[in-house]
Amino acid sequence: MKLQSFLILFILCSTTLVAQMDKKTLNDINDIEKQVIEWRHYFHENPELSNREFNTAKKIAEHLKSLGIEVKENVAITGVIGLLKGDLPGKVIALRADIDALPVTERNDLPYKSNVTSTFLGQETGVMHACGHDTHIAILMGVAEVLSKNKHLLKGSVKFIFQPAEEGPPPGEEGGAKLMIKEGALENPKVDAIFGLHIGSSTPVGTITYKPGGTMAAVERFVVSVKGKQTHGSRPWGGVDPIYISAKIIDGFQSIISRESPLVDEAAVITVGKITSGIRFNIIPESAEMIGTVRTLDPSMRELIMRRMNEMSRDIAKAYGGSATIAWQSNTLITYNDLELTQQMLPSLEAAAGKENVKLVKATTGGEDFSYFQEEVPGLYFFLGGMTPGNKESFPHHTPDFKIDDNGMLLGVKTFVQLTFDYLNN
Repeated sequence: MKLQSFLILFILCSTTLVAQMDKKTLNDINDIEKQVIEWRHYFHENPELSNREFNTAKKIAEHLKSLGIEVKENVAITGVIGLLKGDLPGKVIALRADIDALPVTERNDLPYKSNVTSTFLGQETGVMHACGHDTHIAILMGVAEVLSKNKHLLKGSVKFIFQPAEEGPPPGEEGGAKLMIKEGALENPKVDAIFGLHIGSSTPVGTITYKPGGTMAAVERFVVSVKGKQTHGSRPWGGVDPIYISAKIIDGFQSIISRESPLVDEAAVITVGKITSGIRFNIIPESAEMIGTVRTLDPSMRELIMRRMNEMSRDIAKAYGGSATIAWQSNTLITYNDLELTQQMLPSLEAAAGKENVKLVKATTGGEDFSYFQEEVPGLYFFLGGMTPGNKESFPHHTPDFKIDDNGMLLGVKTFVQLTFDYLNN
């Protein structure tokens, strides 16, 4: 079914039964808010980089164990998985939170500001939860506590997946969702569906946004190696200029987006973020290297763009007397919300937030390794508001001024609980 047709049917066919949570469950959700905020402040003040989330994992595991939840530690190096078995048999749902921080030095003036420093790629840097993963951890810890108190109402089991290295493992290491899957995170018992969320600094508190199908981009890293012939800068005809060839290749890459990609279907991006070449002002060097990223939301467009970049870099370099090769590294797949699951669970999002607060949005060209879970089982990934309502200024993710309103987290707890009850019990 075409996505456009699906969206028309979406409004007509979303008929999932929605569980009316009893008063005790609702009270448990409201009562956990203060603790969720305290957890979030702790993790924000004590961030850890990818594959180094040792203390973070320890605190998560201790909490899950205190609830009587079965716990598996050291999954994908620092990951934690909790298994809560409901009192009645049924399916298995997974809820995922990412737990790593970023090499960013915080500029906020908060009582729980991070002053942690570390070394990243050989450089001293501050460490900060500059993407909201601290809130994701706290939300899922709160969900685990609420559901453990109400497991007599659950028909099935819940896996709580606390995943390290969503931002990418250090060079030379494995990590993230791919390694968790490799080490059995979706097995024993086998997961039937998985749900994830991401808080946003520019979406108002109390709001949920979602998109069926491709919602976040596949992310490829590429390295173009250009070979020329070194010569004196005063005699360019005596050599082959790899910098000039690189400029022509970059220009050619952009024509793939502007002239060959069907942008009416989905967005796509090619960005060259780094060029390295040369050593002296009057020497045309022998080689150049370009490093960049490709973002796509459609598998066929991804295939087209990568094929044409391979051809174009090779042929342009050849036309100017040089040579070029391109190497690829896939960082994430398309974060693809299963169409049937999204349709089934939309009423649950609306029940948690209020129908007027659930918004259909366009895809983004950011990437998420939650996509690897979705390749294995049906998944739904949605976005949670974290901006103080009425704010005229918000700071982007991955920046020193990034800030999230604590009041946004309770809706995350409520939504995960609502999704769990509705999926397992209906």
